[in-house]
Amino acid sequence: MDSIFLITILIVIFALAFDFINGFHDTANAIATSVSTKALKPRHAIILAATMNFVGAMTFTGVAKTITKGIVDPFTLPNGSTVILAALIAAIVWNLVTWYYGIPSSSSHALIGAIAGAAIAAAGFSEIKWGGFLKIIEALIISPILAFAVGFLVYSIIKILFKNNNLTKTNKQFRTIQIATAALQSYSHGTNDAQKAMGIITLALMTNGFTKSDDIQLWVQLSCAIAMGLGTSIGGWKIIKTVGGKIMKIRPVNGVAADLTGAAIIFGATLIHLPVSTTHVISSSILGVGSAHRIKGVKWGTAKRMVITWFITLPISATLAGLIYFVLNLFM
Repeated sequence: MDSIFLITILIVIFALAFDFINGFHDTANAIATSVSTKALKPRHAIILAATMNFVGAMTFTGVAKTITKGIVDPFTLPNGSTVILAALIAAIVWNLVTWYYGIPSSSSHALIGAIAGAAIAAAGFSEIKWGGFLKIIEALIISPILAFAVGFLVYSIIKILFKNNNLTKTNKQFRTIQIATAALQSYSHGTNDAQKAMGIITLALMTNGFTKSDDIQLWVQLSCAIAMGLGTSIGGWKIIKTVGGKIMKIRPVNGVAADLTGAAIIFGATLIHLPVSTTHVISSSILGVGSAHRIKGVKWGTAKRMVITWFITLPISATLAGLIYFVLNLFM
């Protein structure tokens, strides 16, 4: 079998594995609030999330094109196949480590940092398309800050509108609404996160000469959507416990505000073709809602641990990818 074809197959397999892991790693965030408030039973929440993630993944491709050509040039990247494979392995390893410890880290940070790290190991800093790379980093930084602010604002408005309502009755109403907001958030997650693996596969196809266009082929879109949906169906209970209960005690009204905020920020990023960390966005929206509800009710120790993980993911995944690239290069 041709070596280029073989390594392309390996990249497709690892990209789908990354998407599968992303499904139970990141998608847990999308349903954590609805599970913690008992708006949905865990099994029903997972089925809903898996379905809506699949639908979302089949709807858009703009973010995938940004991943394909926004960080490196696929037509000039030396040892491009080895770079891509190293990046995928590094991102998968970091995702599994943080999943094992129940830390809601960012799959987006891990993948983007890994691509940059492997590319730098292969050809130096000049290989990075700094304009596109910095634009992606800006989106990754600004989106959680925006989610915190919007979450604070949305919940503050809800508090004013429902201040004279009976608390028990209000929570019951919002528990029903939360089913819809959980579906919306899962859909928005699919529109953004599933596209990262699509972009990686297309990057490999372009690097190895199987296509000259950054258009996402239907089989790529469909396979990534299925992989994420299957991953979601496994469930990420450790992440759900952290996001759903260890940041703050979430009631249905809090959950609706957080879900609406997260979905709006993620979907907005999708529309302008920018990859964002759904983990960061959803967690930050919960922090914003919690601060508006009662600042002392937020478990800032958990938030601090999450923020530290956010900051270290890029450099760790980049370093790990660089090391894996050198190891792979010895055998390929």
